[in-house]
Parts: sequence; structure tokens; C-alpha cells
Amino acid sequence: MPYYVYKILPTVSSIVKNMEQVAEFDIFKKAKTFAYEQRAELAEGDETVFKIIHAKNSLQAEELLSEKREEPILREWEK
Repeated sequence: MPYYVYKILPTVSSIVKNMEQVAEFDIFKKAKTFAYEQRAELAEGDETVFKIIHAKNSLQAEELLSEKREEPILREWEK
């Protein structure tokens, strides 16, 4: 299964994400390096996010990125 790198632009609504597939890699290390380089090129204050997702195809990758995830529970000692 390939690794997809997505560019997620800031949006008004948290329900719909404006995402664009930027690259596809077979090796995680290459995907990680690419995403790191893209993040480094962003201007300060730019809220664009680059995410790596491991999926069977780009459709599944977009579905996984669009899922609403629960906030992690913060324990007292983690504050």
C-alpha cells in the first residue's frame, strides 16, 4: 500500500476539508522527507497542513483524512 501526501488548506468549516493530493510514495521515509520539505517552505503564519496517510488508494486516503476524530483525553499528569 502506498503512502499519500496531502495538502490540507484552512477552511471555515471543520466538516469539509479542502485537501489536495500532492504526492504518492512506496517508501515511508521518502514521504516523510517530502512532507517535511513542504512544511519548511511554508510562509510563517500559513495554516496549510501537510499530512501523510497510508491507504489502499487515494479515495480511501481522503476518506480517512475526512473522518472526525475524537479529541484525546488529557490526564491530570499530562497537563
